[in-house]
Amino acid sequence: MISPSGDPLQALQAASDLLRALASPVRIGIVRELSGGGKYVHELVTVLGVSQPLVSQHLRVLRTSRIVTARRQARETQYSLTDDHVAHIVLDAIRHAQE
Repeated sequence: MISPSGDPLQALQAASDLLRALASPVRIGIVRELSGGGKYVHELVTVLGVSQPLVSQHLRVLRTSRIVTARRQARETQYSLTDDHVAHIVLDAIRHAQE
């Protein structure tokens, strides 16, 4: 596939960047949990069983990669997936690993 700019490697680089952003069990877990809808950090901490600073660190990576978005609600921030495509990739990878 050639990108609109004419650079045949641009799409491959973008895919590589996406996979690199997902290359952590915690980030895969976050995406899996967000596939069911928006969640607050404390909900992700409870479900994943890891510390709040660790979840926040991984959310920062996912936000920087534009995989998740954040919406401030009063004193908390709710995180959700930017689109469902990434959820399909993650859920398919999990199913494949369990086969």
